[in-house]
Amino acid sequence: MKDENLLDIIYEDNQLVVVIKPQNISSQADKSGEVNMLDLVKDYVKIKYNKPGEAFIGLVHRLDQPVGGVMAFARNSKSANRISQQIQNGEFERTYLAVVQGAPRQNKNRLVNYIKKDTNENKSKIVPMSEQGAKKAEMEYEVLETIDDLSLLKVKLITGRSHQIRLQLANIGTPIFGDMKYGLKKSVKDEQKFCNLKTTELALWAFELIFKHPTQNKNLKFKVFPPEEKMPWLIFNLGKLK
Repeated sequence: MKDENLLDIIYEDNQLVVVIKPQNISSQADKSGEVNMLDLVKDYVKIKYNKPGEAFIGLVHRLDQPVGGVMAFARNSKSANRISQQIQNGEFERTYLAVVQGAPRQNKNRLVNYIKKDTNENKSKIVPMSEQGAKKAEMEYEVLETIDDLSLLKVKLITGRSHQIRLQLANIGTPIFGDMKYGLKKSVKDEQKFCNLKTTELALWAFELIFKHPTQNKNLKFKVFPPEEKMPWLIFNLGKLK
């Protein structure tokens, strides 16, 4: 299978495929024409189960291209609809880990903003609630650890807007490590230590998914850790989250 090494499956049944999405791969096809997760999963199912034509795979949620971590796909339309309904009802729990520059003023907080996406620039911005096209963006964060000028945060996503976590954290003065799009801080202490800041991968990781199985009476929970050997993850004690 084309690029099969990119597909790291952690759960599979006749309703779902749950994978670890690598960083810097799109969730679905875009105008770049490069490999994407949706097509990889479709190819995998088509070949493994010898399906004629194109295999159906439901893209029930997305991760930004630079974000890695746990990602679920539905294998039929019924499961896709049921998971989508869970997302609408707030029953599809998404938790991320993020390393940010600096430290938020509050160790725990709920952030509520209104966001509008500029599709031409592929960038979102915070706008007044009354502005046409504005969508409510809501998330909670908790500071787990602060070392030097970096902080490890656990983020619970309540809504799923484009670039939401990146934008909302930058808006409170703590942009995500490695994020060139939403306000790289220039006051990072010890410039030599963080000399690779502009070339590092984005330090935002889809850490945990909790949702109900679409056809079985059971809850599913998947937890995937970021690359602990890489900067900036390696400077934090991720073991206590296991």
